[in-house]
Amino acid sequence: MRITVFGAAGDTGSRVVTEALDRGHEVTAVVRRPGHHHDGAEVRMGDAADAGDVARLSAGQDVVISATRPAPGREHELAATAEALLTGVARTDPAARLLIVGGAATLTVPGTGGFVIDDPDFPADRRPIALACAEQLTVCRTTETDVDWAYLSPAALLEPGKRTGVYRTGTDTLLTDDEGNSAISMEDLAVALLDEAENPAHHRTRFTVAW
Repeated sequence: MRITVFGAAGDTGSRVVTEALDRGHEVTAVVRRPGHHHDGAEVRMGDAADAGDVARLSAGQDVVISATRPAPGREHELAATAEALLTGVARTDPAARLLIVGGAATLTVPGTGGFVIDDPDFPADRRPIALACAEQLTVCRTTETDVDWAYLSPAALLEPGKRTGVYRTGTDTLLTDDEGNSAISMEDLAVALLDEAENPAHHRTRFTVAW
């Protein structure tokens, strides 16, 4: 497949690029600043918040994956970026499939009915990005578009780690283990994204993954 990855220089995006290359796909790794290198990928400059850049870098591609994260203090840009991604991908013909890495804040906590972000112990310093991710998901759900998008909410804890290739999939409820923990490595999140790219199972909806 021909896959474009926005946010390819980030922690998650770089792992998505690696996973896609390891599977033999042709990867266009999009970065905002020069100097980044991914062996085996075509590195291009571009901005996921610019619909023109998105259209240019999505043309002829099968799948577009966005793993972008704004800098602290610029969290509000995330919703506008989602809109630009949807607009830009829609301009391609045929339109690529769009996979967006989002946040876990709007997942429902099992047994409570509340959202992750409503937990009293939710870290205050993570609220800005959590709220921005909620707006990002709203943009996906409310924008009128023919783009076949899917929004991936990770587990509550997403950190660099090992690639096990094993994970569980859900929809709008936080996935937890028997002790109530919810976690997945960035490596296995990349596995889940590429599995979804190769075998589409979620269309114009949100899904979540965790160990």
